[in-house]
Amino acid sequence: MNALIEYRQACEADTPLILSFIKKLAEYENLLHEVEATEKEIRQSLFCDDPKAFCVIAEHEGKPVGFSVCFYNYSTFQGKSGIYIEDIYVEPAFRGHGIGKGFFSYLAKKAVAEDCGRVQWWVLDWNESSIEFYKKLGAKAMDEWTVYRLEGEPIRKLAEAA
Repeated sequence: MNALIEYRQACEADTPLILSFIKKLAEYENLLHEVEATEKEIRQSLFCDDPKAFCVIAEHEGKPVGFSVCFYNYSTFQGKSGIYIEDIYVEPAFRGHGIGKGFFSYLAKKAVAEDCGRVQWWVLDWNESSIEFYKKLGAKAMDEWTVYRLEGEPIRKLAEAA
């Protein structure tokens, strides 16, 4: 099936498709209730003059079967940008056919072409099939790091205090 898969940069017309993939991924992760994104917000962040992220679409015989949303981060230690994979999703019927690996290959080629120092992402600790897949790619778990996040009201309170 891999020969029939094409990867392409998303365009503005893909906005409804991207939102539908976001919702499918959130449903898979039991987080659908957390999706607040709208088509307008996706359009503004992915397809504006100064995009904050980019999206790659996988197609099988012209039919969209997966997506990945990424953005650039920066490593002060490397002195280089990197690509951070925010989300990656493949339709269940198309899993196990190399599409996920194709996404990583596409992003690795982009990282090499743009002289990025790394490609990184998070994975939910219960997602054993993905963890095994990532290990087979040669990815290394960063177990010594703990992720922290500010969002919503705590951000607003901190902004007001400054």
